[in-house]
Amino acid sequence: RMLAVPRVFLRSAGHCAAPRLGASAALTAAAACRAPPVLAAPAVRGFAGAAAGKVVKTLQAEIKHEEEQYEQAKEIKAFLKKSDFKLVEKDGDVNMMLEKSLGGDRLVRIEWQLTSPFDPSMEGEEGEGEAMDQEATDFCVTVESTSSGAGVSFFCSTQTGEDHRYVIGNLKCFANAEEKDSISSYNGPEFEDLDDKVQESFDEYLAEVGMNNEVCDFIDASALDKEQREYLRWLKQSKAFLES
Repeated sequence: RMLAVPRVFLRSAGHCAAPRLGASAALTAAAACRAPPVLAAPAVRGFAGAAAGKVVKTLQAEIKHEEEQYEQAKEIKAFLKKSDFKLVEKDGDVNMMLEKSLGGDRLVRIEWQLTSPFDPSMEGEEGEGEAMDQEATDFCVTVESTSSGAGVSFFCSTQTGEDHRYVIGNLKCFANAEEKDSISSYNGPEFEDLDDKVQESFDEYLAEVGMNNEVCDFIDASALDKEQREYLRWLKQSKAFLES
């Protein structure tokens, strides 16, 4: 004699299987099988208090002032138009670079960063702000082999004047990329400590790879221009965030 197996609800592929029921019971079972309703996520509202609104207004005024005052130095476009150097930079990055091929596997790179138009050392000194010369811009000239990674780096700074617009601090020589980037590798001797004939020959070498007064003018002008452009970008980004 076989035992009777009670009917059970079966769930398969999103549907409910059930024994025959009355009309009222069938409606109840069908309702139980329906998926729960999807509730809409609450809208996200940005934070914009009274203080944020005040900042936005002051930023807008500063943006307007900077855009009205900004004018790119003529030296920048003039240099890039006639030079065989290629300018490499990107928004939000303080670094700038000029590079060109010297033929074969040799490449020269001139690297520097933006500089502030304000000299904190002159703050509080009266009558010297207008006469003050532009602050020197540090830069590095690297000539290297793209195949072996060996090369030389000249650590320099611009200086005022018409005859020789830059001075050389150290001269580093490296055998490969690892030695070039190592913070503990030897940075070379002080350039002024070298024999005069050695200094003169390296000066001629730098001139041969493209280093001259026009490059120095471009470095100084672009360093200031980059700072102004990044400052304006910072103003706009800050305003956009506080308005969101």
